[in-house]
Amino acid sequence: MAKRTDKNSYTIIFAIIMVLVVGSLLAGIAQGLRPKITENERFEKQQNILYAMGVNDNAGPGDVAFVPTDKVEESFNKYIKEQLVIQGDSVTEDSQAYLIDLKKEESLAKEDEDYKRRLPLFVGEKDGKTMYIIPMRGKGLWDAIWGFVAVDKDFVVQGVYFDHKGETPGLGANIKERYFMDDFEGEQVMDGDVFKGIDVAKGNNDPTNERKDDQKVDALAGATITGNGVTAMIKKDMALYVPYIEKLNTQQ
Repeated sequence: MAKRTDKNSYTIIFAIIMVLVVGSLLAGIAQGLRPKITENERFEKQQNILYAMGVNDNAGPGDVAFVPTDKVEESFNKYIKEQLVIQGDSVTEDSQAYLIDLKKEESLAKEDEDYKRRLPLFVGEKDGKTMYIIPMRGKGLWDAIWGFVAVDKDFVVQGVYFDHKGETPGLGANIKERYFMDDFEGEQVMDGDVFKGIDVAKGNNDPTNERKDDQKVDALAGATITGNGVTAMIKKDMALYVPYIEKLNTQQ
């Protein structure tokens, strides 16, 4: 006579019980960690914004070192003078603007043509210079890419920060490497009064990136699609902010 534990039904019931127990434990752990995860996400956004405007802990020429999490909130409050939310013709201040979900806002605008996207804009000041830090989000080869671009009142890039969700290591993933991001510094996104953005261009014939008025930086080797994604992201999202930054400049 077979033991009760040898039956298939016992195995199935045992497996179901284990799944329920383990699932409940994982759900409880996730719930308990949620405040910490949320806090880390908040700190990460602050670090990225500050990095774009040149506030970081870089030491060596290849470093990408953020302000430490235990100091980032203090630094963010020091260097970011205003957080604005642009929505249609309305511009309001919001101390939580950096938490706006760009992906969600873009989706809402696509679903409802009457919906006006909320566009967060950060006004920072470093070494006596005012900067406008623009958040952006786009599509790389495999998944989402995003970043921040800091420009001065003349639309000259003061710094950038890029990141990605799943680009190829050693290729498209290099958009977050120091040597690529540093090439953007000093680039002009305007050609006279016309917004051009910046092209991540193959065959730029400017390997040391000395020309800053051509709206181009050298592409990453083997990462054409990711580079095209960065180009499209900059042109698509920065264009939304140009009229408002020009308006802010006239008010100062």
